[in-house]
Parts: sequence; structure tokens; C-alpha cells
Amino acid sequence: MDRPELADFLRRCRGRLGPADVGLAGSPRRRTPGLRREEVAQLAGMSADYYARLEQARGPRPSRQMLAALARALRLTADEHDHLFHLAGEVPPREPGGGRHVRPGLLLILDRLHDTPAQVLSDIGDVLAQNAMAAALHGDVSARPPAMRNIVRRMFTDPEGRAALPAEDFERVARSHVAQLRAVVAARPKDPRPAALVAELRAASPLFARLWTDHEVAVRRSDVKRFRHPVVGELTLDCEVLLSAEGDQRLVVFTARPGSESCQRLQLLRVVGLQDLSVS
Repeated sequence: MDRPELADFLRRCRGRLGPADVGLAGSPRRRTPGLRREEVAQLAGMSADYYARLEQARGPRPSRQMLAALARALRLTADEHDHLFHLAGEVPPREPGGGRHVRPGLLLILDRLHDTPAQVLSDIGDVLAQNAMAAALHGDVSARPPAMRNIVRRMFTDPEGRAALPAEDFERVARSHVAQLRAVVAARPKDPRPAALVAELRAASPLFARLWTDHEVAVRRSDVKRFRHPVVGELTLDCEVLLSAEGDQRLVVFTARPGSESCQRLQLLRVVGLQDLSVS
């Protein structure tokens, strides 16, 4: 691990970003350009003290998961992402598809969606990034164990994930996830991760096993979904899916019809949900 070079790289990457670049509110009292250390720490889901020690070349060797979080927080390109791993003494991940490094273009769009829930998913359902509104609607993914950051696994194995949907809608939504996963398994036969997820869920969930045998295939691009939120109640939201150029990542945006009751509830969620996030 090259601590001085890592510290210099982190400082320079932080200095080139402003609050607006990462979806944060600006402050007129900034004495120097760039994000503050605590803002990078917040975006990466780590303590401000830990991040400060990294920039001071005296921190412990970051884990691969922590490096990936820093790459997302600092909006690194694929080359910069690999450079970060090299400086930390790690081999950058080389995945056949569905990489966890969120493309800067998707993050740029995500950062500018302040008033509507949006999140970036891998094609097998891993939540890679979410804005504050998505955290308010679906829950903060960074607070969950890594396995439960996959929306397909959570739907079929976690009662809380199932409770977020009206009971009468559950099988339809579940079927769409299975059909999407079926398409991914066929498209990436040499990638063990989609196949492993399928094997796990077939063993864990009779419903998944039944839906899998139907052999339905469909890549989701748009939908209308209902959500049950514990504070604001039920919301009916339009779901639009924007695919990356490679097709292995997707930006999912949830919007409410103007003037609808769900639109009013979404506005309430923006107030109540974001307050809850700031407290936590």
C-alpha cells in the first residue's frame, strides 16, 4: 500500500468536486474549492475520522468494499477506480459483467434527481447507489448486510422486503424479477454470480423455484408499481429504467403522476424521509 500516493490521489479527487456535483446542498462559506472531508465520508458511508486518516497517509489499509465506496463517492472513472485499488495494494476487480463500479454518467444523473427516488442497480439486482429519496422510500441500503442489498434476494427471502409491496401485487413483481434474472443468466453463461444467485433462491424459496420453471424472459424497462410506506402510506409510482451502454447497470427512477395523491405523498416523503435520514 502506497499511503502517500493514496493520500495525494484522494485529496486531488476530492478537490475537483463541488457539492452540486454529488447532489449535496452548497454552502456560501467554503474557503477552499472541493468537497469537505466529512462530505466524502458521508457519501462513502464511513466515519469522517477514518477518511481523514487516509488523506493524512496514516490510515489502515482500506478493504475492497471501502475502496469501491470511495470510488463511487469521488465519482471516479473506470481507470481512476483501478488506480485507487492499485495504490491501496489491491488488484482491481475483473468481472465478466455486471460490475459494481457505477459508471460516472449514471451517477451524474442520479446526483441531479433531488425530488424523486432513483437508484442504480446491477442487472442481477444489486443496489449499487441510491439518492436520498430512494433511501427514504426503500430504506438506506448501506445499513443492510451486503447480501440484502440485492433486491431479488430480499424479495424472496426477507419478510420486510415482501411487506413493502401490496400482497396482491407481489407475485406479478416477483415474476418480473425472475424473468429479468433468466435473461441475465443466458446472456452471461461464463459469469458464476447470476447462476449462483439462481441456485440459492431456488433452494430458499418455493415461489422462486416455481416461477423459474415457467421460463419467462423479459428485460424490465418500465412499469407502474405500488409501494407501502410506513409513514406516508401507499404510493403508486411510474418506474422508468435507463440502461447503461453495456446493459449491465440500470438507473431506475420512480415518479408520481402530477396532481395525484401519490404525488402529494411523495412530496411528504421528501420532507419526512429526509429528516429521518439526517437524524440517523
